[in-house]
Amino acid sequence: MTTTAPDAVEADRALKAKHRAMWGLGNYPAVATELIAELGPVLVEAAGIGSGDRVLDVAAGSGNTAIPAALAGAQVVASDLTPELFERGRQDAAARGAELEWVEADAESLPFPDGDFDAVVSSVGVMFAPHHQATADELVRVCRPGGTIGLINWTPEGFIGQLFATMKPYAPPPPPGAQPPPLWGNEDHVRELLGDRVTDLTAERKSVTVDHFGEPDGFRNYFKANYGPTIATYRFIADDPGRVAELDQAIDDLARRFDQGGGALDWEYLLLVARKRSS
Repeated sequence: MTTTAPDAVEADRALKAKHRAMWGLGNYPAVATELIAELGPVLVEAAGIGSGDRVLDVAAGSGNTAIPAALAGAQVVASDLTPELFERGRQDAAARGAELEWVEADAESLPFPDGDFDAVVSSVGVMFAPHHQATADELVRVCRPGGTIGLINWTPEGFIGQLFATMKPYAPPPPPGAQPPPLWGNEDHVRELLGDRVTDLTAERKSVTVDHFGEPDGFRNYFKANYGPTIATYRFIADDPGRVAELDQAIDDLARRFDQGGGALDWEYLLLVARKRSS
């Protein structure tokens, strides 16, 4: 039996507190509903979620996937490290006639029994947990044998993956052992994380077209106001106007590079579905 040193426990607790605070910045529910609402239904359909299924949405945010799963007839638990996001989710669920449970939970240490769910899903959520293997282990653990694991994650090469690459030189250094979120959008990486504990794994690169913005600075201004990781990055360099101007320009250049015309951007993601082995 292994034990975790008290210093490591405290360091992990502090790291999770920082993550919770970061996702509480701005207005992530607006990002989820105004820009990428279609991802939830895509994942629900791909995972074959239907009436009577017991479903866990990990890093659910305000319920972008959990609510469509509940509307499909599933018994849904929406879990997230940042419960401040739940209030908007509860409001949206009530407005749409969906009933589900909301639980504060760390994706790397889920408070659910082994094999408790028929389907375990996450849409651009678990990719932001810092320790990828620990997160993957939990996804597999709480899924029943023969159950479904379904994930949507931004690819490293796609727009959001490149946004994180653009912000990296300006952001606080990651803690030891943390891995870049967009790696979850690399099929080989996820296959390695899940290993031989799953079967029938399929992966497909898809994209969502976001046409909410006009000029490139429209995207930058929206994310500076609403998206936690972008807000945190700008706060880190706030005392250096030159660095702020550099990052402004870099993000505008990125938006121009991905512009499909009229400010529309294609955001690539990896849709991955697998079955947990029965034995």
